[in-house]
Amino acid sequence: MYELTIETSFAAAHQLRGYKGKCENMHGHNWKVQINVMAEKLNEIDIAIDFNDMKDIANEVISPLDHAFLNDIFPFTEKNPSSENVAKWIYDSLKKKINDDNLRVSAVTVWESDTASASYYED
Repeated sequence: MYELTIETSFAAAHQLRGYKGKCENMHGHNWKVQINVMAEKLNEIDIAIDFNDMKDIANEVISPLDHAFLNDIFPFTEKNPSSENVAKWIYDSLKKKINDDNLRVSAVTVWESDTASASYYED
């Protein structure tokens, strides 16, 4: 099994509904995103997927979040745009685009700061 990882980033604001503390107010982060994909085998040129293709797919998924107020983007109009939910949203969005017999998204981790991150993956 092979695992490939890329990192990308976006800047966005959010506020956590029902939170008691500073994060209930609108505030922003420079979010870092780590995306892991797994492959069982390599293709005819001995790669699982081109890193540039991975980055293009990731940027396509993340572009609606960049310089946005996350609370205005579905499903965050209904769910809190917590790091946990942002990681799951990116995972689910990538899963729709990277879905073949050999390659699958294995995990997405988002950092809202240098010291705080949340990951989403499925068993």
